[in-house]
Amino acid sequence: MSAVPPSGLSRLSLNQETIRQWSLPELAEGCVKAGVTGVGLWRAPVQEYGVERAARLMRDAGLAVTSLCRGGFLTGAGAERAAALADNRRAVDEAATLGTGTLVLVSGGLPPGSRDLYAARERIADALAELAPYAAERGVRLAVEPLHPMFASDRCVVSTLGQALDIAERFPAERVGVVVDTYHLWWDDRVAAGIARAGNRIAAFQLADWITPLPAGVLLGRGQLGDGVVDFRRFRELVDATGYTGPIEVEIFNEGLWARDGAEVLAEVADRYVTHALPAPPIPST
Repeated sequence: MSAVPPSGLSRLSLNQETIRQWSLPELAEGCVKAGVTGVGLWRAPVQEYGVERAARLMRDAGLAVTSLCRGGFLTGAGAERAAALADNRRAVDEAATLGTGTLVLVSGGLPPGSRDLYAARERIADALAELAPYAAERGVRLAVEPLHPMFASDRCVVSTLGQALDIAERFPAERVGVVVDTYHLWWDDRVAAGIARAGNRIAAFQLADWITPLPAGVLLGRGQLGDGVVDFRRFRELVDATGYTGPIEVEIFNEGLWARDGAEVLAEVADRYVTHALPAPPIPST
């Protein structure tokens, strides 16, 4: 593994789930030691630790919370919808306390017995109309994340960046943005046009590789950067071309990584990030 120049990590953010085996204090300490200045957090471990306590921990460590995951699951009706809206308001409050302006939304799958993808997406837009003003008052932007189509039935009916933008563009860009996640979008031949269209709506940019065969359950099938087929450098160039200069968050769900030493995984993440996502080093002249 090559030594990573500290300047090469200036935009790198480590999503908490990449090294799930670390506690929040271990995450903070490990990132500081590695020269990583941003972290993406998840609600369940933050709630367990205490939201205000977690905010203080990250602030004292000098770490920026680049996103909070997740809100969403907005495709239900009746009591289910009311409960989802209430939970998303709590998520907004948690994001504000943590000091992040980005709440990632996994929008939700088809309601039981439904086959109507269009209606499910309309329910998402209707819910955002209620949530976006609440979030804006607290300095939080809602970020609609498209997930790979294999998750459309049970997790997220928003499968492409174009579909995410069709919803987000009903609202001001500073209120509702989108997430560009390479794991979910690498396959789409329209993604370059979608990223250009997204422009200043890009609220989060996340990296993970696509490896096959996928494991049973597929949710934990994300690969370490460089182990699969995703062209991270091209994605980064496309996103940068929109004017996005924000954090680049590595978010990998992988049981193999979770079984390893966390510091070793983070060092590998940093090395792979520099190798595969940043500009290629110039070829020395002869």
